Amino acid sequence: MNNKRMKTYSLGFLGIALFTFALTQLPDSVHIFQSDRAVMFTLLLTIIMVMLNEVKEARISTDSIFLRTIPGLKAVEEAVGRSTEMGRPILYVPGIMDMNEVETVAGVIILGHVAQMTAQYETSLDVPVARSIVMQAARESCKEAYLTQGRPEMFNEDMVHYVTDDQFAYAAGVNGIMQRDKPAACMYMGKFYAESLLFAETGNSIGAIQIAGTASQAQIPFFVTACDYTLMGEEYFAASAYLSRKPELIAGVKTQDTVKLMLISFIGIALLSRALSDLGFTSFNLLTWLGL
Repeated sequence: MNNKRMKTYSLGFLGIALFTFALTQLPDSVHIFQSDRAVMFTLLLTIIMVMLNEVKEARISTDSIFLRTIPGLKAVEEAVGRSTEMGRPILYVPGIMDMNEVETVAGVIILGHVAQMTAQYETSLDVPVARSIVMQAARESCKEAYLTQGRPEMFNEDMVHYVTDDQFAYAAGVNGIMQRDKPAACMYMGKFYAESLLFAETGNSIGAIQIAGTASQAQIPFFVTACDYTLMGEEYFAASAYLSRKPELIAGVKTQDTVKLMLISFIGIALLSRALSDLGFTSFNLLTWLGL
């Protein structure tokens, strides 16, 4: 974080703190603010301030915001290129859950970016799904991707097809597709359970390059073991920002990191204040002052 941003956020936070303090001093007859919610109110305004500033900076130039390199995302284009050179399809599995799962939503968004690459390289894409609503969402995502790349004639609704709702029947169906079509790249992006290792081991057996992404803690070890690249937790949810380079999405990622830094700093200062108070060096305790 550069000095200009640090100065902006410091002044902004000071202004928000003073504004919150002024609200807490209003007489009881004016019922417009609950004093016990002052900390939450300050935090909310701080997040909004950071978000608005990051969006403004990102719209000026996305290059001004540093995002660390994630190997798994850089490997996506490599995987598409490998499939193109080998003349074999790409298999994309968006998890086994419905659209009410945020991991499934993230998987469908990433699918749109992958579809843009397959349209650009004229590579076959195969997307077997386990839910009918996911099938419709995935089809629309792929259709829009091919239209964006100026290749609407290459889009085929059958590239996104329904298999079954049953967990292990779906796993058996996808594994059968792998064995028959021998895709050069397999991507698993979504919510997974016990079928994760079945997918990853089958993909490994056919020599496909494999990229996985999930927030399911119990399944991450299986993907890490059997796949070439794995997007874990926040990396997975930030993937759409990395791939699209849209200012709003990039600003969202930057805002999360900035707010985390602020919270870590606040916790450190609060703990130091408590320790000094307990040791008798000072009578001021930040946590007590805030009513926590």
